[in-house]
Amino acid sequence: MARTWMPLRGRLRLETEEATASGIYGLIVGAAVLVAGHGATARAVVAAVIVTLVIYWAAERYARIVAERIHQGHRPAWHTMRKQLTSGWELVSASILPLLVLLAVKVTGASLISAELASLATTTVLLCMAGWRIGSGGRLTVGERVVSTLVAGMFGAGFVLLKTLLH
Repeated sequence: MARTWMPLRGRLRLETEEATASGIYGLIVGAAVLVAGHGATARAVVAAVIVTLVIYWAAERYARIVAERIHQGHRPAWHTMRKQLTSGWELVSASILPLLVLLAVKVTGASLISAELASLATTTVLLCMAGWRIGSGGRLTVGERVVSTLVAGMFGAGFVLLKTLLH
């Protein structure tokens, strides 16, 4: 079973492809909620992000169970259900660091929009780190790793730009 994605410890590569993809997807979904959300307080924004990510996680797990039932033609075994319901949490946990940054910046007296932008900047850095990590172990040249980092970072930068334009 894959371990939870821990951006606080700098873990960008998990035991499985699925776990790493879930972590990256969680960062992107969390950032999207930050951009589109209109919470009045930092706590409301954090709650909206967490609840949205949990709903996304549950929907993804449900879709996988239903897809297995459809394609295999029988009810999934209990061990399959247990595996689906205990995996993929990286989608939620990946946003912990950006949310902590949001709260920390807000506690310093900054405006909510400034705290949200700091959180989005943190997300952008984490996405860039994931983009760089793709080419570790010599699988990509330095130039290819730079391109990968820039592409990953553009997701985050797009969210920062969108948040700035919307507010």
